[in-house]
Amino acid sequence: MTSQTTPLRRRRLARRTVLSGLSAMTAAALTACMGGAPERRRIRIATGSRTAVYYAVGTALAGIVEQELPETDAEAMVTAASAENVDLIVNNEAEIGFTQADILVTGATPDPRIAALARVYDDLLHLVVHADSPIRTLDQLRGRTVSVGADGSGTGITVGRLLDVAGLGRPGLVTQQKLSLDDSLQALTAGEIDAFFFSGGLPVSGIKQLAGKRIVDLSKWVADMRARWSDVYVVRDVPASAYQLPPVSTIAVPNFLVVPRQMADELAHDLARMLLERRDVLARAHPAAENLDIRSAVATLPVPLHPGAAEYFRSVKP
Repeated sequence: MTSQTTPLRRRRLARRTVLSGLSAMTAAALTACMGGAPERRRIRIATGSRTAVYYAVGTALAGIVEQELPETDAEAMVTAASAENVDLIVNNEAEIGFTQADILVTGATPDPRIAALARVYDDLLHLVVHADSPIRTLDQLRGRTVSVGADGSGTGITVGRLLDVAGLGRPGLVTQQKLSLDDSLQALTAGEIDAFFFSGGLPVSGIKQLAGKRIVDLSKWVADMRARWSDVYVVRDVPASAYQLPPVSTIAVPNFLVVPRQMADELAHDLARMLLERRDVLARAHPAAENLDIRSAVATLPVPLHPGAAEYFRSVKP
């Protein structure tokens, strides 16, 4: 059936058009009185190395934010990762940051200036060596030169604790270099180090592209890490499909997206919504984002969810 516009409907449409025009004129007048166009909002997302998971997912998230939030510019920042990201949030130099849970919860009450937007996925600690390396266990790092992660990284924190519980943390037992993932990959390839650690979601692109590698099993040390430091540490498998290597088990830790506690509830609500509603876009950027769902997203204790994010998750709870 063909619809027809009645005289009453035409009058209503005309009235809405006039009102819309008046609203636009009023907004323009207000803008002119205030001295120019409204200031655009800036969302800085603190990630990590360009070849690691945080950067891939953070870049995709920045694109989603710009698509869905008007008058907003978003960017993914290259950083040393978790510890630096938390500092950037606390110092108002970033609005969103990726971080491992152990950076936030061990040894103290969580910083009241930080709130969680969501738990995203688990980071797995990789100990990477050459395929023909004699290093088969953590103990065999004694006397070796090893990259333990960049200053300001979650890798560096986790590895420091691991070496401590393994009795390898004392000076001189392991020659430690504090290299980023990219620099670690280059140094191992050049034979400048014997091994490197990196904590990230599966698969880590830089590690996947590294030829002639092997990953050392670290699962033996999870119980000691839990007893000494925090029960956030768990055993997770690195399946053969991740790197086309024999499967191993290792230490894993959840990671969160965190924001300043003073972030507006409406913005935190929108950001949490985007994480779930646009998960397919994030997963295309990196498969680790496929693990994001409402049940895992809310599991951020003892770091509290931001009230805006919590409101969103309650509204869509199955």
